[in-house]
Amino acid sequence: MDSKKHQGRTRAQESSNAIERMYITMRHLFNRGFYKPMGISGETLRQALLSLRPEIYGSVADEKAELEGLLYVIDRLPSGIEECSFINLTSDEGYSNSHFKAIIPEKRRRNCYRIDNEQMNIEITRGRSEIYDILTHLTFLFIESHKISNRVLINEEGLTTRDWEKLENAVLSKKKLSQEEREIAITHTANILGRTFREITTVYNSFATQKQPERLLHIVYWLGKLAIEEQVNNKKRTVTFTPVLRERIGHHIHGEIWADTVKETLYKNGLLNRPIHIISANMHSVMNTLFAFSALKTEFNKKDAFQVYEALSKGENATLRNKITKEALQKGMIYIDDKSGANIDVQIFDTEKLDASKIDLDISEKVLKETKPVILVMDYAFGEQAYETIDELLKPYQAKGKKVHLNVDSVSIMGKAGILEGGKGDIMIPFAHIFEGTADNYPFENELKKEDLEGQGVDVYEGSMITVLGTSLQNKDILKFFYNSTWQVIGLEMEGAHYQKAIQAAAKVRGSIGPDVKVRYAYYASDNPLETGATLASGGLGTSGVRPTYLITRTILKQILN
Repeated sequence: MDSKKHQGRTRAQESSNAIERMYITMRHLFNRGFYKPMGISGETLRQALLSLRPEIYGSVADEKAELEGLLYVIDRLPSGIEECSFINLTSDEGYSNSHFKAIIPEKRRRNCYRIDNEQMNIEITRGRSEIYDILTHLTFLFIESHKISNRVLINEEGLTTRDWEKLENAVLSKKKLSQEEREIAITHTANILGRTFREITTVYNSFATQKQPERLLHIVYWLGKLAIEEQVNNKKRTVTFTPVLRERIGHHIHGEIWADTVKETLYKNGLLNRPIHIISANMHSVMNTLFAFSALKTEFNKKDAFQVYEALSKGENATLRNKITKEALQKGMIYIDDKSGANIDVQIFDTEKLDASKIDLDISEKVLKETKPVILVMDYAFGEQAYETIDELLKPYQAKGKKVHLNVDSVSIMGKAGILEGGKGDIMIPFAHIFEGTADNYPFENELKKEDLEGQGVDVYEGSMITVLGTSLQNKDILKFFYNSTWQVIGLEMEGAHYQKAIQAAAKVRGSIGPDVKVRYAYYASDNPLETGATLASGGLGTSGVRPTYLITRTILKQILN
């Protein structure tokens, strides 16, 4: 028993050490300014990732190709990146005013620009977490590409297998593939990837886009082609960081511009001195909770609130969503379309213009009229960017040479997180955030309690949350250690400790806001990485995220408006 226990612990320690090695190596390579992912400089990153074997990257350490992990990564990187041998990470350096068309990845808001056939520029405006995220994904991508070249190369001169030649013909032919031709190409691809025909056909359509129905073939071909070039002709792929990015990172440049715009908007609308409630959430749930009832009376007569919210989350119901947005803008919602580069849009709701009787919530009209709170909803930050944005937002505003302190009553954070107990769609209420890789911990008095959300069709868990350096770096061994240890960890996410660090500093040390600011944290589970096949790479929440999202939103709004 003892030796087993000891081995189990060692694996978690090894994993923790691998994450630390990756983190330090990425910082070192960033300071150096460039590296070759499949060369000597990238070896530490590759070895650390392979010894870590994160859940999200599935079979990255096996010989066979990893398909779900590949889809997860490709959705978060710019389209066409598999064709590029030069990847350049830049700051906001003016490409938006050029002829280059911005490419925005499906699942990550970041501007990318294809400079020529060989080069892709990725704009980093959200801090270090974004760099770690991209480098981890690229490391995975390049490991996978070498698996392909190892399977198709016959000799050092570059002679390739018949499967590879057939795939090349299918990808390079300009004509549309018939079902028969597609299935022949899939057969060859399955051989190249070490996967079955069924496995490839199952994921095939998930990769497809309208412009590129055969996208999986295309990705496999280009990943393999560049890896063959590396192995046969020593043409190594290179990742570079521009001097401007290296100079600017960590200086809150985008966060400061973003926060100044928000405070200026509050000031111009005469809202700066009113009680302000900040909510970090998506851009629909607060607006829908406040205005759907009055904008969609007929729908609410036929269905209960959660059925309406579910209908709103479906792609085909754009007209219903537009109705609500129109209603909200007429009743005092101010929308800030973010141009700072922080990629965080903002909605401001002046509750003085709200009619309590037209909101589907149990709220006191008397309290609302007396307090006139202002609700400021900001879109999700990404990792370390959470500290930058809240830190800048809570600083006093300079109006006509005078310092005006914001009257911040509460900060509420609603987000998605991985859960270690329970499953997709469950809710986590934390009482502390712990920063991964350190013993830094941030306990707080959470205004949201388990009993506020219980008994409404969703399981609720209470405990501490771990703020990780990147969700794509976690494996079962580390997560089991967190879950079974006395830290009482119930889930993992990327922003909590950063938010709390900024709020605590502003309230308790810097005196930018009152010391008794209320905080609310609640997360709904996007996946359970301890369950096989339940990681983020296994797909989105679908409509199972609707109930927990609105339960949390409604509870936060009830507390604010009462």
